[in-house]
Amino acid sequence: MSKGTLFDKVWDLHTVGTLPSGQTQLFIGLHLIHEVTSPQAFAMLRERGLKVLFPDRTVATVDHIVPTESQARPFADTLAEEMIQALENNTKENGIRFYNTNSGSQGIVHVIAPEQGLTQPGMTIACGDSHTSTHGAFGAIAFGIGTSQVRDVLASQTLSLTKLKVRKIEVNGTLPQGVYAKDVILHIIRKLGVNGGVGYAYEYAGTTFEQMSMEERMTVCNMSIEGGARCGYVNPDQTTFDYLKERDFAPKAEAWDQAVQWWQSLRSDDDAQYDDVVTFDASEIEPTVTWGITPGQGIGINESMPNLESLSENDKEIALQAFEYMQLKPGQPIKGTPIDVCFIGSCTNGRLSDLREAAKLAQGHHVAENVKAFVVPGSERVKKAAEAEGLDKIFVEAGFEWREPGCSMCLAMNPDKLQGDQISASSSNRNFKGRQGSAQGRTLLMSPAMVVAAAVHGKVADVREL
Repeated sequence: MSKGTLFDKVWDLHTVGTLPSGQTQLFIGLHLIHEVTSPQAFAMLRERGLKVLFPDRTVATVDHIVPTESQARPFADTLAEEMIQALENNTKENGIRFYNTNSGSQGIVHVIAPEQGLTQPGMTIACGDSHTSTHGAFGAIAFGIGTSQVRDVLASQTLSLTKLKVRKIEVNGTLPQGVYAKDVILHIIRKLGVNGGVGYAYEYAGTTFEQMSMEERMTVCNMSIEGGARCGYVNPDQTTFDYLKERDFAPKAEAWDQAVQWWQSLRSDDDAQYDDVVTFDASEIEPTVTWGITPGQGIGINESMPNLESLSENDKEIALQAFEYMQLKPGQPIKGTPIDVCFIGSCTNGRLSDLREAAKLAQGHHVAENVKAFVVPGSERVKKAAEAEGLDKIFVEAGFEWREPGCSMCLAMNPDKLQGDQISASSSNRNFKGRQGSAQGRTLLMSPAMVVAAAVHGKVADVREL
């Protein structure tokens, strides 16, 4: 078993006790909720006559169901309106901080917590959303949980969990031009598989991650879950501290110096023991695009889709499904695949740095005819900052639509949906069948920069040529 890693230290610090099942009862420092997985949890509390134990440790926002063209109330979708009303009532009744639309701080849950400094090193964080692993970028241990577990955290501020093994994933070297954090995590998942991380926490280490900004680290940690890992994290360093300093909920004055000293002590020890270590060379990673129906079915932009005979029996079966669903063929190049819709946003790639890079590449170009392209900021603060820099104008002049903050066409629990068998170039995190709102809709995952290249060319293209 691992020893001396950040995961071990944070786990031990938050252990309340060992349950009869052998699981750990783990204290949760920060609980994030949104409108989708919380209504039933609050209903369960009411049924049992229970109150939220520590309302000051829960923070709420609305993100999945909010429309991005107009957020005027009541929402046109009656179910969406019911869900936001339920969250409004539940948070008011229980004294929980809620960032509603037009509050100035609403947005995707995994965007607003880091940007406000709610997410900090050494924390245990839980949220009823798969991509809670995002917060591990700060050196936190962050889990996505189900609705019954949301109830448990509201009622007891703890979870019963089985301790994970720890795999160290080292990536060393400088990323080539046109290769981004999204390409790094797609490459890792491609190599280790969508089930490779089952039972593990992933520690991302090496010079490549040390060179990344916090927002890039968040992109990588966000998709840990797509590789089967329960969580992923990066050890806190000066980049972490510089990002957090002076944010709303970050420690201030003398408390800041004390916090930094403690955060530094949580880093994995130099002689830490891991259950597994995997190493990658950054120079071997190129712009990566998924072609299939799992995030692990990805290839470099200049590669062709696999021939069936080159795959194992297990991979062959899912590949056959993917080729049929995606209407693609073995051996076919990914480059040149026609695109109908281009989406930049999501908790993976809807932050300011993502929009800056995409705007830089979009400037002086225009979205191809017959392509619908839109940009959805990850939060109201991201939107405000992007507009202050004029990024919205660059996008609009290039033929993109500029939208209001929300999850949008990631899960498509809102009006932003693919139609029929449209194929999208998406900066989101999942390419499952029907993921983007249409039972026949097809999704190609890629970096925001690669989405811009696809939008301009009307087909999958190499951003390095743009």
